[in-house]
Amino acid sequence: MANITISEEKFNKVLADVEVLIEDVSALLDQDEIAKQRMAELKKNPSIGKSERELDDYLKKRGVKIE
Repeated sequence: MANITISEEKFNKVLADVEVLIEDVSALLDQDEIAKQRMAELKKNPSIGKSERELDDYLKKRGVKIE
């Protein structure tokens, strides 16, 4: 096998990119846990679960013009 020379700067960049990819894959595989955390957040503070439409309707009732 032939030797190749890679600068430390380029190696560190590739290493950082690989670490990001590994974190992304890990997050994708852990979607159930993320969903459980979000549900717990919503139970603690239901107002953060309102849809944009619900919030717009609420503001309209209070006289705020929504575009």
